[in-house]
Amino acid sequence: MTVRPILTLPDARLRQKSLPVAAFDGELEQLIVDMFETMYKAPGIGLAAIQIGVARCVVTVDLARKNEPPAPQAFINPQILASSDELVGYEEGCLSIPEYYGEIERPARITVAFQDMKGNAHQVEAEGLLATVLQHEIDHLDGVLFIDHMSRLKRQLVIKKFAKAARQAEK
Repeated sequence: MTVRPILTLPDARLRQKSLPVAAFDGELEQLIVDMFETMYKAPGIGLAAIQIGVARCVVTVDLARKNEPPAPQAFINPQILASSDELVGYEEGCLSIPEYYGEIERPARITVAFQDMKGNAHQVEAEGLLATVLQHEIDHLDGVLFIDHMSRLKRQLVIKKFAKAARQAEK
């Protein structure tokens, strides 16, 4: 179990498209274990592999509250098959854009096809927070950040802020 560094804006790797997982092996299992450790340590409720620099279609999610036992879920090669016309807004944040939050509207319900760690195919009907988190994390697999769903002005301000912070950190 290894806690891996989380890439943050403006790291260009966050804009990379992730590749499908083809090998369901020990390496994949170790990646998922590391992703959960990293996500819990952050702390977060969702993480895409690209956020730790691995351009593979893997997402980890755990929506358990602090007083509940962990409920880890791994989604490999997830794809949104259907989404509702009804939209719902959530205040989203992202481990790759620390301490920044914004109200984002997304479909209220989605159907997601995915594989488990053994390569078995599954489908899930998601609504509420799970639907939002899955859409957020699947966006990461396509190089899309939640700020891309905001107005151009807001997005540019966030990008400038994080680029400036990265330049100062390099000095």
